[in-house]
Amino acid sequence: MLPYSYKVRGTVWIFLYLFFVLAPLFVLLTGSLPPPRDFWTEFSAAIGYAGLAIMGLQFGLTARFRYVTEPWGEDVIYHFHRQISLLGVGLVVAHPLILFAVRPELVALLNSIRAPWRARFAALSVYSLVALVVMALWREKLKIRYETWHLTHILLSIIAVTAGLLHMLGWGFYLTDTRKRVLWIALAIFWIGLLLYVRVAKPLFMLRRPYRISEVRKERGDTSTLVMHPDGHPGFRFSPGQFAWLTVWGSPFKITGHPFSFASSAAVTDGSVEMTIRNLGDFTSEIQKVPVGKRVYLDGPYGAFTIGNPADMHVLIAGGIGITPMISMIRTLADRRDTRPVTLLYGNEDWESITFREELEALKARLNLTVVYVLTDPSDGWTGERGFITAEVFKRHLRPPYGEHEYFICGPNVMMDAIEKALGEMHVPQSKYHSERYSFV
Repeated sequence: MLPYSYKVRGTVWIFLYLFFVLAPLFVLLTGSLPPPRDFWTEFSAAIGYAGLAIMGLQFGLTARFRYVTEPWGEDVIYHFHRQISLLGVGLVVAHPLILFAVRPELVALLNSIRAPWRARFAALSVYSLVALVVMALWREKLKIRYETWHLTHILLSIIAVTAGLLHMLGWGFYLTDTRKRVLWIALAIFWIGLLLYVRVAKPLFMLRRPYRISEVRKERGDTSTLVMHPDGHPGFRFSPGQFAWLTVWGSPFKITGHPFSFASSAAVTDGSVEMTIRNLGDFTSEIQKVPVGKRVYLDGPYGAFTIGNPADMHVLIAGGIGITPMISMIRTLADRRDTRPVTLLYGNEDWESITFREELEALKARLNLTVVYVLTDPSDGWTGERGFITAEVFKRHLRPPYGEHEYFICGPNVMMDAIEKALGEMHVPQSKYHSERYSFV
């Protein structure tokens, strides 16, 4: 359950978002107005303006303002970013399609050689947005590297919004009033400011607060742990279960960082942090090769996936490398000498791929910890749980009432969907379970 202050802040940010999207549209309808046109032409113009405002605000949604993302968590913000972007693109694309339907002669504007420059900017904006959506939805099928996609995504976004603004200012049907023109220019400056904050101001701050790799530790399951210490500064405090964006190769001005959970205890006092990363290809395959002493950069902490709410016990449910935020929680609870029971249900392929297996057994001596391993491909003689984590597994290892416990879920999306469904079948309130999906694409 979210703290009351988070609910208030979340509500305020929702209203501010709606204000920035809708206010410019309503301002266009005040003051001196141009001669009225037919309904569909006016409707087309309205959704075009709204779509452009939505797309401009996407720079703010992905700016990682911690005060904004805290009430929901970064994954919710990025999910909203994806969904609202599709709406914004749909409105922008619908704008010319409606005009072509009611005024077929305007189709001639698609001829980029003869069309006026304001129409060329409109076409460039629409084409950029369509390319942006295609690459975002089918990146994996198109076999585009994440780093290449990220750079292209940013460039296409800038081109689309800039071209859309130039088209709007060039056409200027509703912008003959100086105040209205100033408003949209101010909005453009605001959007540019958001972009400069993300790509200039924040990297400059990170550049002054680097970290050094002090250890690269090999773990089970083709996984490595990076141990990092702050270099010339005290570091930052984080809550167990949170994450940061890591830049290893290059400066913080590099376009692409990668999000990883903290694996270390939040109770450490020397500012050090650990991240445990599984080799899943591309960037992660190079982690084990990072030399000790290398300077790296962290942007964090982020995420609302953390312990702290009242509960009689914590139930941690992990699949594969989803154990990372869970081990941070367990280590923190042990360091804080928390006496509440903790049950970890940990799904893996086989016994040898269980990351932190030995440490989990050792941690049982420091806190009231129960670990239930669930293997999909166990060896002969395995007497533990087999298959997947289901409602039946919960009932065998948890005591009722199930709705009194606090649940944390992290792993593959398919697993998380199944577990959330199982908890629903057990009548666990949604406010009692938390999941974080580290997919910011």
